[in-house]
Amino acid sequence: MHLTRFTDYSIRVLIFLAVKGEKRSTINEIAETFDISRNHLMKIVQELSQKNYVTAIRGKNGGLLLTRDPATIGLGELVREMENDMALVECFHSDNACIITPACRLQPILNDALSAFLDVLDRYTLADLLGSQQSQLAQLMRIPTVST
Repeated sequence: MHLTRFTDYSIRVLIFLAVKGEKRSTINEIAETFDISRNHLMKIVQELSQKNYVTAIRGKNGGLLLTRDPATIGLGELVREMENDMALVECFHSDNACIITPACRLQPILNDALSAFLDVLDRYTLADLLGSQQSQLAQLMRIPTVST
């Protein structure tokens, strides 16, 4: 299995916003943290916003916030929504031109593998990615934390 950079970066954006909590973040801040192209990140954030993962607030006091609680953001759901093409090989496509498809067992085997991969992701949420490591993640991403 291979996730696209688009999905990888989407997960990173959500982790960043989850660690930041109620404090708004900017695209520039996230781009600098992960050394990601600002333009590429804008496309990712736009899609995350359209899919109701992120709220983008415009204006002087604007920024990005998670729309949903991290415990309600399933990783399997996120991957399914952010990956444009889950076809592992040509025979998964409607325009399949492989001549051995009628007799080949690869497609059903890979379909089982893909289902198993997604089934595992379905057992985890964004909150699981944070776990007890939230303060370490904040430190690594240079997000100031409030001492209690």
